[in-house]
Amino acid sequence: MLRPMLRIRRSVLWALLVALVLSLLVTLVWLAGRYENSEIENRLERDASEVVRDIRSGLTRNIQSFQAMPSGGSSVDAWLLAAAELLREHREILRLEWRSDTLAILSPVNTPYRPAIFERFGRDNAQADVASACSAAKRLSGAAYSTSYFVPQVDGLGLEVMDVCLPIVAAGRLSGYTVATYALQDLLAELVSKQLVRGQSLSFTEADATRLALHGPTMRGSRVFVARQLLDLPGNTLVLRLESRLGLQGLFPNVLTALVTAMSLALMVVLFLLARDMRRRLKVEHDLGEALAFRKAMEDSLVTGLRARDLSGRITYVNPAFCQMVGMAAKDLLNHSFPSPYWPPELADIYQQRQTIRLAGNNLPREGHESVFIRPDGTRFPVLIMEAPLINAVGKHTGWMSAILDVSEQHRVEELSRASQDRLQATARLAMVGEMASLLSHELNQPLAAISSYATGSLNLLKDTAHTPPAALSSDLQLAVSRIAEQAERAGKVIKSVRDLVRRRDQEREAVAPQALLDAVMPLVSLQARKLSVTVVMTVEPQASAVLCDRTMVEQVLLNLARNGMQAMQNLEGTANRVLTLQVRPAASKGASRWVEFTVIDQGDGIAPGVASQLFTPFFTTKVEGMGLGLSLCRTVIEQHGGFLSFEAAQPRGTIFRFTLPVDGPHLFL
Repeated sequence: MLRPMLRIRRSVLWALLVALVLSLLVTLVWLAGRYENSEIENRLERDASEVVRDIRSGLTRNIQSFQAMPSGGSSVDAWLLAAAELLREHREILRLEWRSDTLAILSPVNTPYRPAIFERFGRDNAQADVASACSAAKRLSGAAYSTSYFVPQVDGLGLEVMDVCLPIVAAGRLSGYTVATYALQDLLAELVSKQLVRGQSLSFTEADATRLALHGPTMRGSRVFVARQLLDLPGNTLVLRLESRLGLQGLFPNVLTALVTAMSLALMVVLFLLARDMRRRLKVEHDLGEALAFRKAMEDSLVTGLRARDLSGRITYVNPAFCQMVGMAAKDLLNHSFPSPYWPPELADIYQQRQTIRLAGNNLPREGHESVFIRPDGTRFPVLIMEAPLINAVGKHTGWMSAILDVSEQHRVEELSRASQDRLQATARLAMVGEMASLLSHELNQPLAAISSYATGSLNLLKDTAHTPPAALSSDLQLAVSRIAEQAERAGKVIKSVRDLVRRRDQEREAVAPQALLDAVMPLVSLQARKLSVTVVMTVEPQASAVLCDRTMVEQVLLNLARNGMQAMQNLEGTANRVLTLQVRPAASKGASRWVEFTVIDQGDGIAPGVASQLFTPFFTTKVEGMGLGLSLCRTVIEQHGGFLSFEAAQPRGTIFRFTLPVDGPHLFL
């Protein structure tokens, strides 16, 4: 509800601003036009005043010229000569007359530039105007002018003229008059400066604006400026009208108005661009606000702690999850450098050295590392820290960003899972007790069979004492008895190893050379090989290191695999094909191998596909007298050592069994 109201309020304010600016611009243009019009009118008034002054000055000069003409007792010829000369010099004068004191015409002279003005209708029609002017001149003792009157011409046109009468006084007595006739149009053309009236219209009008004489082009239209001035002459007053079109018709009367209008339009454009930019900026600010609010909501919802550091290691940002994790407020963490307040005191030096090394480079590992933090109440908890360089928008490295996870619950779950696994393994071992009983009978069968064989051999030696020398008999009996003791001891170790497996005790492992393991089982392997006519080939590479193992159990694995291989070849014809190969070598690796590979290769019929999938299943066997526990036990023993047991077909025939054991060294993790 609030946002629409703000939008309406902003729109109203913008509308008021635009209206105010438009009003201001229109007012400026109007005032500029008024100012320019006023300037033109003032200039026109000045020009009109100059025109009146020019006409008055010209008329005054003419009066002075009239006064200088011969008169009184002068001869008529002299006056005529002076009058003709004056008319040639002043084109505005149409006629000069020398009249008597009774206004009778004594000597008239017409201008040489146009036909005689009174030729068509005569001079008598204007006698009243002349008499009025001379009467005024006699009264004023100076020049006086008549009112203007129209004189038709022979060409069908006419002229507006005006007479001036100048009394001629000789010896203080009026002797006559000098009368001059002016053409009003020629007064405007001859007495006014050409530069002053260029491009303007000049005319004499009556009081009711009736035009009497015109000089210049006729001005029409609504944009014509007019100035009026009175030409006040003795006996007559004329209205001078000056028209000008200095202001151009149209919207822009002059450069100033056009400039103000252009600036106004530019201001409108700027206002429009400003409004558009403001609208875009508001939209960007709104989007930025939404993005910041969304990011803030995400940061507040995260359970992962976020921490930013600058290049010097000072904390510049923490999110609420991190503050809640360490039990401290953001203001207590920001701008805090090393040592951090959430480091355990006893680990502060180690952490600071580690941070100095890690933050010295730009390429921090992204896999993370575990650490321990402490809360203000002394509670310690494990965390997983993942750090990466903090790059700004221009690609500059400005610090480091860390994501921190509290792994206390994960560790607790792992501990519970580990305890549960231990209980399950104990239960499984108890369930295997019955299986172990069968396993004991299976595994003890070999040493007991060996003891039986050695005992039978000893009895045979004793029965044959008559044919055997005492020294040889004693040596053979001693060897047989020692073999019996070894196999009895071996049977005891087997029993002990199985008991330790059931009771989940840590088995005793020792470093044993691979050659020693093979040597330990070779007597039994050789005994079985002689029965089955099998040739045993043993190869141990010198690079094979000592292995860490339970010697008895590994020997049992080798013995089981060798026996199975020899039994797989008992049906082969000919003894040349019955070859059992035992190999020991380091497992394939790019660097120093951490494993030793044992290989048992026979040349039997191989393993059928249907049998291969169940080969390591307990109690599964293809032998009539077998129990199906040998290979299952072998795999269990090898996997307890961290290795693996596998098999594959040999070429051109037979089967290859492989298993690996770890080498002896401090880097092992079992």
